[in-house]
Amino acid sequence: QVQLVESGGGLVQFGGSLRLSCAASGASFRYNAMGWYRQAPGKQRDLVAVINNAGGTNYADAVKGRFTISRDNAKNMVYLQMNSLKPEDTAVYYCNAHNIITGMDYWGKGTLVTVSS
Repeated sequence: QVQLVESGGGLVQFGGSLRLSCAASGASFRYNAMGWYRQAPGKQRDLVAVINNAGGTNYADAVKGRFTISRDNAKNMVYLQMNSLKPEDTAVYYCNAHNIITGMDYWGKGTLVTVSS
């Protein structure tokens, strides 16, 4: 079992920055690929960025060059640094853990990011 708690969302102006954090519980953190997803009102939940247990990363085209995902396995934490934010980045951001051994997926409750124009 993995429990995820996101923090760091809020209201920011166009061009600003935010850093999201996700605290994960559970001894199996090192076996999880971690990801950030987002869901805007009326839209489906989309992948933003993922990082595997070896530190390899992948990003959605819409955020490449602006967002950076990172993880600290010693602290069971994953982060999303978001720079040059745009109004279209407004969404609820969810932390995801995918256990590469069991195939199980876990989700946090989300944190709201609002970018004003």
